[in-house]
Amino acid sequence: MALAALRQLRPWKAAARRGSFTPRSSARLARDSLADQQLPVFKYVGERARRKDRVFVWGFSYTGALGIPSFVVPDVGGKKPRRLQLTPYRLDMQEKISSVACGYGFTLLSSQTADITKVWGMGLNKDSQIGFHRSRRDRTRGYEYILEPSPVPLPLDRPQETLVLQVSCGRAHSLILTNNEGVFSMGNNSYGQCGRKVIEGETYSESQLIHRVEEFDGRVVQVACGQDHSLFRTDKGEVYACGWGADGQTGLGHYNITSAPTKLSGDIAGVKIIQISTYGDFCLAVSEEGDLFGWGNSEYLQLASITESTQVNVPRLLPFMEVGKVKQAVCGGTISALLNEEGHVFVWGCGILGKGPNMLEAKTPELVPPSLFGLCNFNPDIRVSQLRSGLGHFAALTNRGELFVWGKNLRGCLGIGKTDDQYFPWRVTVPGNVIDVACGVDHTVALVKSFT
Repeated sequence: MALAALRQLRPWKAAARRGSFTPRSSARLARDSLADQQLPVFKYVGERARRKDRVFVWGFSYTGALGIPSFVVPDVGGKKPRRLQLTPYRLDMQEKISSVACGYGFTLLSSQTADITKVWGMGLNKDSQIGFHRSRRDRTRGYEYILEPSPVPLPLDRPQETLVLQVSCGRAHSLILTNNEGVFSMGNNSYGQCGRKVIEGETYSESQLIHRVEEFDGRVVQVACGQDHSLFRTDKGEVYACGWGADGQTGLGHYNITSAPTKLSGDIAGVKIIQISTYGDFCLAVSEEGDLFGWGNSEYLQLASITESTQVNVPRLLPFMEVGKVKQAVCGGTISALLNEEGHVFVWGCGILGKGPNMLEAKTPELVPPSLFGLCNFNPDIRVSQLRSGLGHFAALTNRGELFVWGKNLRGCLGIGKTDDQYFPWRVTVPGNVIDVACGVDHTVALVKSFT
């Protein structure tokens, strides 16, 4: 077909030589002739190619936290269940997920959509931490394990106008932050961590209660779940807390249970806080000026720089002058890390800190060599842009969308293809640029933008 088209071009070329056709008209006729022949058109992937938003999961699967039912109950006869997923596995989600959180054996996903369904839950649900999901066999009962992403109905006043901005998960409770209807909580409230009055003997399994948390002076812009406590940051830069306070993690000057969100004071009084973090029983807060504050459990040297006490019940300024201006901080059960404005990572506490097997504790922040995140003479612009932490492992995202992990590799939660602990940052192979990541106790979830 192409040969025939070329033969038709010969008289045009001769006419062009005689002056009867201009070069432009000759080219136009040639193009039209080729179009008439319906020759194949090839399109190549370029910078404008539409990239897809995807979700990848890995780690322990038996609770259902990975959202892959066939891992727990194989759909092929004779196939064995997959207890561990040691490398990133794509979760089939049609919706564009914008926020993700990992709790103790469960996961919450949310989308900033105007659709009625905005939040999905999967995994362990014995305390209704991902809402009530009615059993298909017994309509009066609910499921204790949710094996695939399932809608979480929210009691919104304006469901099509309200957007979900963030989700956060604790040991057995969850928080959901919206743009104009405040914060919602669900799950175990034994210590007031859901921001409502504790009811003696309350049964949390199969509970359909989703509570709207109020009592804030200002609009909440960030939520953070600890093991059994909750933190809230407002647009005024103030921090509120409720829940279990036996280690001082509520930061309210006592060690009691608090069921109503209460504003913290201490060294953060009058200071504008721009980021908060908690996961176990220890808390960190970063100020607009780049200072770092901490409170809660200090059994693992988290606050050893300012006190020998193992519990601190009010926010204290941490004298980490050598780290520069702090941009972000994260904390797990016994480990802590911060990111400064230059993109450098510092670690302290007890556990696998990322500087080899010979350094398992530090009272003050230790710099993790930037070269471990890819910085070198050939890549001088590489820097860490985000930090995340689970109970025993860290994750770092670079400005190039690369994901590095290190720490306790409980049930394969690092996603590096093995179950060995990782003492230095190690890059995770993911088919795309990682946008965000959430770390749990024994599983991890990443939001990824595909290459093409």
